[in-house]
Amino acid sequence: MLAAVIFDMDGVLIDSEPFWQRAQIAVFSELGHPHTVEDCESTIGVRIDQLVAHWYRLRPWSGPSQEEVVQRILDRVNALILSEGQAKAGVLEALDLIEARGLKVGLATSSPFAMVEAVLGKLGIRDRFMAVHSAEIERFGKPHPDVYIHAAEKLGVEPVHCLAIEDSFTGLLAAKAASMKALIVPDPALVGDPRLAIANYQLSSLAELNSEMLASWVA
Repeated sequence: MLAAVIFDMDGVLIDSEPFWQRAQIAVFSELGHPHTVEDCESTIGVRIDQLVAHWYRLRPWSGPSQEEVVQRILDRVNALILSEGQAKAGVLEALDLIEARGLKVGLATSSPFAMVEAVLGKLGIRDRFMAVHSAEIERFGKPHPDVYIHAAEKLGVEPVHCLAIEDSFTGLLAAKAASMKALIVPDPALVGDPRLAIANYQLSSLAELNSEMLASWVA
């Protein structure tokens, strides 16, 4: 029986993927390694340090360290969140529906805790989450399941009794590997991707979620 819903953050609560794209394209271009939207889309859902390490292996640079590059990207994304960030359609209503069913609410994200606090504060929803967990402190980020497993532990719920809400294939793999049910609300770059068939449920927007639908999943 469903007892908790665990949200991913980027692309689910806030339309931050464009911010990540803008930040990556700007920073990598400054390093002399032009970065495309397609490059960004190929790493959606990957933890930022792993993302930078991936591109460093493919395009080694002799300038700033990987840690410095990570921080440059994070600083740009944080600034964009604070100036332009908005809740995605249906997020507040979805939280209302979930809470009305008596379900616990958690967050499991690849983004660092500092960014989590910036997003939840900007959206005014920090108090809606009983547990917040970041892959920042895990050995591995998504698609490894630990961020979801430990988010469930913080909620006091077995993973098998959790529903994860994701927008990326990487995150979907993590949720399924954690033995959770998964709802995919795909990033526009993934719409129609046959790999998303492993999700238990799929919506084009959280605004489509209604009480009858949620009740059928809880049962």
